Amino acid sequence: MGHKKGHEKNSYVQLQQRLDKSPQSAPTSKALFEILQVLFTEEEAHFVSLLPINFVTAEKAAKIWKTTRDEAGKILDTLAGKGLLMDGCQDERRSYILAPTMAGFFEFSLMRTDGKFDRKVLSELYYQYLNVEDDFLFAIFATQTPIDRVFVQEETIRPEDYSEILDYERATKVIETAECITVGTCYCRHKMEHKGKACDQPQDVCLTFNGAAKSLSKHGIAKEISKEEAMKILNRVVELGLVQIGDNVRNEVAWICNCCGCCCEAILAYKRLGYNPGIYSNFKPEMITENCNGCGVCVKKCPIDAIEVLIEESGKKYSVVDYSRCFGCGVCTRSCKREAIQMIRREDLMHTPEDAFERVVRMAIDTGRLQNLLFDNQHLWTHKMLQRFVGILLNLGPIRRKMADHQLQSKFVAYTRRLFLKRTKKLGLDNRLKL
Repeated sequence: MGHKKGHEKNSYVQLQQRLDKSPQSAPTSKALFEILQVLFTEEEAHFVSLLPINFVTAEKAAKIWKTTRDEAGKILDTLAGKGLLMDGCQDERRSYILAPTMAGFFEFSLMRTDGKFDRKVLSELYYQYLNVEDDFLFAIFATQTPIDRVFVQEETIRPEDYSEILDYERATKVIETAECITVGTCYCRHKMEHKGKACDQPQDVCLTFNGAAKSLSKHGIAKEISKEEAMKILNRVVELGLVQIGDNVRNEVAWICNCCGCCCEAILAYKRLGYNPGIYSNFKPEMITENCNGCGVCVKKCPIDAIEVLIEESGKKYSVVDYSRCFGCGVCTRSCKREAIQMIRREDLMHTPEDAFERVVRMAIDTGRLQNLLFDNQHLWTHKMLQRFVGILLNLGPIRRKMADHQLQSKFVAYTRRLFLKRTKKLGLDNRLKL
């Protein structure tokens, strides 16, 4: 393609800018550019930088890239085979979409065992970008709508609250209703293994479901398993005291990770950068003080350091929970042999998006990137202009926004505004935008 290295607009810079338009963002970093150079050829980086944020067919990609349909299809299939794009059927046509970074191609690159990527090199780079540098994780934590949420361990809920647990809150129900299930290597513990920091918890426990599972299975990134096998994995990790953290949606959950407090990317970021209530389950531990002898087992088992033992003047010891930290996993309850902890329903329930579409739209609103979803074709100058227009409008203060609403009366603006509201009203988000 003739893209010279070192040029300020080279393919990898363009790809970083394209990734940064997504709700997750991708802050620039030397480590990130080195990651992209491992995962993408320069030509692939150029092609992907031109892709829309939403699904694309080979026909549409061919128009954007100015290639034939067959050439575009081969490029898309190669990228999907590397786990950089997800592929599946959209309206009975094969479609492709760029996988996100987190809960996406970062993980997929370490899950595969076929030698396609140098996993040690990638582990070093991911560690630098995610565990040493803060910009990327700060950007993710800036959203009120996180990509993940905690699943409570169902058997820890007190009997009178058990009937209140909803299907989408049950990891068991996700497994029971999934169309396809795969298991793959845990990205977090595998990365830490290459850094010499891994714990001894199992790595073959990362579960993926439905369309995402079909794509990963097709390309050899994860292995398809039965519902019975998935349930055995779930029972195993629960017994080991791992936390179930998964896709923050109610329908078509795409993944559930089984996380430890020492390696898990989400938990480490949660402890390091601040506690984000958006990932809480709808349950919390209630301490039964009279049953507690202050043994401290729950303190050791808690993956997020949310429990401590207090000692009264009388010498009585008992555990207390910091509810500003606790995310409601239930691990402490399972560890208590004296039945001094039970999980109860929270009064302030978390909102869980209906599906991935709602989650992404909410994240885009939270991060000021909604215009990139609405007008996502970088190939069209009109979309670039509309992106900038809506971005400016959304970032105006309330007074200037009201002035703009009164003053801008052209058909162009009216069309933009109608399209903008039409696509958000479906989700009930128009009131949040105040346009």
